[in-house]
Amino acid sequence: MARVSVCVPAYEAARTLEQTLRSILSQDVDFELLVLDNASTDRTGEIAASFADPRVRVERNETVLAIGDNWNRAIRLSSGDLVKVVCADDILLPGALAAQLEVMADPAFAISSSRFQVIDEAGALVETGLGLPGLDGVRTAQTLARTIVRRGPADFGPTAAAMFRREHFDRVGGLRGDLVFPMDVDLFARVGQFGLFFGLTEVAAAWRASSFNLCARTSTLSKLSETLRFHHRLARDCPLLLSPLDVAVGDLRLARTAVHRLRVRAGRGRRARIGAGR
Repeated sequence: MARVSVCVPAYEAARTLEQTLRSILSQDVDFELLVLDNASTDRTGEIAASFADPRVRVERNETVLAIGDNWNRAIRLSSGDLVKVVCADDILLPGALAAQLEVMADPAFAISSSRFQVIDEAGALVETGLGLPGLDGVRTAQTLARTIVRRGPADFGPTAAAMFRREHFDRVGGLRGDLVFPMDVDLFARVGQFGLFFGLTEVAAAWRASSFNLCARTSTLSKLSETLRFHHRLARDCPLLLSPLDVAVGDLRLARTAVHRLRVRAGRGRRARIGAGR
């Protein structure tokens, strides 16, 4: 069976890292756990090094790297044939690795992913059964890319839900970190070119909705702008994956989201002015 590396890029992650690592180490298959401390100033490195487990390997950057560079380095330091990236505040649910390894044992599959749940800052369940709209079971590379673009990165799921092949990561040159918000799904679409996609119906990962993760600290405008650029770059670089119609549908979704956000903001402004005038 192919060996899997679970890569955890960690920056100032002391609040959540222990729970993340315990969820990974509780998996019942053989794997390598590579933790890359991105020159954190909190207890991230100490927590990572506290696990006396031969599966754990801890590395540290001398200086803080940009997120794309940090994730790329974590993957390149790993040794597995298969790769799963788990953010330092997300978790894997029991059986996650076993289920995906069973799928990825078939070399026809370039990438697989699962459904996911949302947890809050304290780890309590908020919502479950999310992700993979129209992507359950066996799907082509074109269907994967088109669904990501038409439905959006958030609907696909967190990075922790996916597993891909290291050889394909190397072939496409790794993650493109200039667009942070869609960085992971951009990689998934590109590595997906080399085979089939399989969507597991199981809920196998949890994404933490918190005030301290990168998603929460990124403005809606930045997310929409980056996703727009992602649509057009992927279509330009991988014309066999996306049609002009796919890009147009994705762009229209972004425009509708932008209009909705403007209306919400305008409504809040009106309520604030009314309240101030009382």
